[in-house]
Amino acid sequence: MRHADGSAGDADYGAIGLRYTDYRQPDPSIAALILKALGPAQRVLNVGAGAGSYEPLDRHLTAVEPSESMRAQRPASHPVAIDATAENLPFPDRHFDASIAIFTVHQWSDLAAGLAELRRVTSGPVVIMSCDPDAVEDFWLNEYAPMVLATEARRYPPVTTIAAALGGTHEILPVPIPFDCRDGFNEAYYGRPERLLEPGARTACSAWSFVAPELSATYVANLQAALADGSWDRAYGHFRTEPFFTGSLRLVVSRP
Repeated sequence: MRHADGSAGDADYGAIGLRYTDYRQPDPSIAALILKALGPAQRVLNVGAGAGSYEPLDRHLTAVEPSESMRAQRPASHPVAIDATAENLPFPDRHFDASIAIFTVHQWSDLAAGLAELRRVTSGPVVIMSCDPDAVEDFWLNEYAPMVLATEARRYPPVTTIAAALGGTHEILPVPIPFDCRDGFNEAYYGRPERLLEPGARTACSAWSFVAPELSATYVANLQAALADGSWDRAYGHFRTEPFFTGSLRLVVSRP
């Protein structure tokens, strides 16, 4: 499906992505893991590039992003993104030393085709950041907003499926999330639950857009009440002092 702004997945970033970069900035510790996985690669492709998070600007970078609203939010310091989709990349075979796809594979209309294209155009490592659907609903937010996390779990493909489709040798690495994580996906607020009361924080997590507004309002009220009466802190307050949280976030690194 292509939405009015060109978004190619099930989420309409023309509607939900207008202030995306206010809440979704690259986190340095996560970026360091991605750079390590890329190794010495110089020609790097970023597919589903969005507003440019985690792009290694010290390399020769090419970005692909079908959403007009997301392309418009890319900083001037980043290369202009090409309007294309993962399933039909306009590049010759083995054109890039490495490729990345960050928080995007769950948006692709044809996962197998997109991964095959990534491998076709890449001579070295393909690095995918996604979430393990089997671990998504283990997060405390599931107590307050179960349909949001059920939606996330349903949308994310199994990380083993991603690795198998890319072929070659692979690693599936858990990604520790720092307490002050700048990248505002749901688990980034593991010790800062008040942030999820902000409409912009929820809008920047696409799973919330699949929940009816009245149900979303109920979920926010549930969390707000739990914070006000102290029940959240009694159950989960230890997260406020934990420097890292390992949840569902994974890095799949495939090498031919």
